[in-house]
Amino acid sequence: QVQLVESGGGLVQAGGSLRLSCAVPVYLFRYTVGWYRRAPGKQRELVAEIDATGSTKYSDSVKDRFTISRDRAENTVYLQMNSLKTEDTAVYYCNYRLKSLPLGSWGQGTQVTVSS
Repeated sequence: QVQLVESGGGLVQAGGSLRLSCAVPVYLFRYTVGWYRRAPGKQRELVAEIDATGSTKYSDSVKDRFTISRDRAENTVYLQMNSLKTEDTAVYYCNYRLKSLPLGSWGQGTQVTVSS
């Protein structure tokens, strides 16, 4: 198991933007890498993912606001979050999968807090 490292969280006002970064070893780019989040009192959910071909998927709650991308040269997967809402407040994590379940160990994540 590999633990990916997230960064870039912070406090932002509603309507604002943040970009999260996930350090991904180059050999894991053949996997699907996803961004997940856990809001207070809720289960962890998948919000966006990018597969080995570069194809992306988003949850309905973030579609058209969030963009996942990757930079192989920087060994990084990004999550650009625009038009943030208070309900986006959560700890954000990244992980990787080959089939249905995440394979890596969960790290500490990065806190995103959106104020009204």
